[in-house]
Amino acid sequence: MNLPRWCVLIPCLNEERAIEAVVRSVLALGAPVIVIDDGSDDRTPEIVGHLPVTLIRHDERRGKGEALRSGFREAMRQEYEAVLSMDGDGQHLAADIPRMLAAAERFPRHIVIGARLLDRAQQPRGRRRANAVADWGISWACAQPIADTQSGQRWYPPEALTLAGVPAEHFVLEAALLIAACRERGLGVVSVPIASRYQGGFRRSHFKPVRDVTRITAYTIGRVIHYGHIVASYRCSRERPPRVLDDL
Repeated sequence: MNLPRWCVLIPCLNEERAIEAVVRSVLALGAPVIVIDDGSDDRTPEIVGHLPVTLIRHDERRGKGEALRSGFREAMRQEYEAVLSMDGDGQHLAADIPRMLAAAERFPRHIVIGARLLDRAQQPRGRRRANAVADWGISWACAQPIADTQSGQRWYPPEALTLAGVPAEHFVLEAALLIAACRERGLGVVSVPIASRYQGGFRRSHFKPVRDVTRITAYTIGRVIHYGHIVASYRCSRERPPRVLDDL
């Protein structure tokens, strides 16, 4: 594929049940992998340490945002130009990566999101509502419609990789990266449908809907006000459906 030099980032926290299978499935594609362990107190770092990947360890828990930031910085240190992020709990599949790469090749200067649009009945009702609210607000802040702004399976092109220092923490960073990429780098966003996976023995999510949606909402409102043109931005976010690629 005609793509920049890229790697896979996997931030994780206490994923001893799933992390080996996740990492091996990515390695089977021939992709280089950077795993960021955010202060796990189970066997996660021991398991990853025996695999042919780069392992970064935080000595204490700093949140997903800082884990991603550490991964971005390590990727740039190793002279990767783009990254594909995915979670380590098994909800994201390496099998979806080729379609995301195809979308990245077809749409340069775009973030590609693995959007959980298939099998949505598996998604808990409260989580579905929270995601819908986040999509509405973050699309407004981005001034373009986006499907599944909360998915952690994403392709970040070179223009987005340099945004690692954007001031945001925890799960807010993923929203901040989308907003800054759209408003300050002029990037577009496309989504590739993937399955919603909430059944099958996954560990309890580290995402807390009330706490984290509140944080994301407060940040998003601040960004809408910061960029101005509030009504025009809202219209841009609602004038067409999100771009979803279902022909890959």
